[in-house]
Amino acid sequence: MKRDDYPKQEPLSPAGEAYGEECWRRGEGIEGDEFAYGPDPYQRVLRFAPVGPSLATLLFWHGGGWTSGYKEWMAFMAPAFTASGITFVTAGYRLAPRHVFPAALDDCVNALEWTREHVGDDVFIGGHSAGGHYAALIAARGGAPVTRGCLAISGVFEFGEGSGLSMRPRFLGDDPQAERNASPRFALRAPLPPFHIAYGTQDFPHLIPQAQRFVQAVRAAGGEAEEIPLEGRTHFTASYAGGEVDGPWVSSAVAFMRRHAGQR
Repeated sequence: MKRDDYPKQEPLSPAGEAYGEECWRRGEGIEGDEFAYGPDPYQRVLRFAPVGPSLATLLFWHGGGWTSGYKEWMAFMAPAFTASGITFVTAGYRLAPRHVFPAALDDCVNALEWTREHVGDDVFIGGHSAGGHYAALIAARGGAPVTRGCLAISGVFEFGEGSGLSMRPRFLGDDPQAERNASPRFALRAPLPPFHIAYGTQDFPHLIPQAQRFVQAVRAAGGEAEEIPLEGRTHFTASYAGGEVDGPWVSSAVAFMRRHAGQR
């Protein structure tokens, strides 16, 4: 789909707008196969297949503060993974404030079910920012039976008091329990898949300690978690690392997936 095919979104900050435009630019000419997993324009996926047999699949969700963003933003990541024999899938989800929690989470679960049915069982999930939050929440809620691992870049892992957020995100709606229910850190339930948790060392200040606390919580719960600080990266340039073959994230992510593909 093209940008104009989508319903109007919430405006982004100037930095967010620049990031989105750069994602569109980086993804130009990278073509995938589009499929619907639901009737809404956002309930669609793009699949990018490698040449030859697929080692595994990475299903990845975009960021955008839960109110903006497109699956097409993440298309720039595909070549780095297809070159390593990994099928890359990027999925959309319905956005706030029109759709509040858990609508988008349900979409992400449905996109995962579609991917497992139509692409294969060796599925890893991941995302950047809000997308990393949704991936971590699915994985934290006992995701091991349905996903091989979770790879989050600059994700959000907790809401409410002590989270460092300056305001309550609108996607949580009016439910007073939503902050707790939407927090991956407080949703950890065995069996846990392995986690690959990355953040920029110049990321938003509240996200770095959130990621570190989440890694500690996963390990305390008996799970496996790798912590990947991306030196000198901001919240946005950490995302760009997702498509840089020779950058600080892709080689680590591919190695993580190779270690855990085919394992239960």
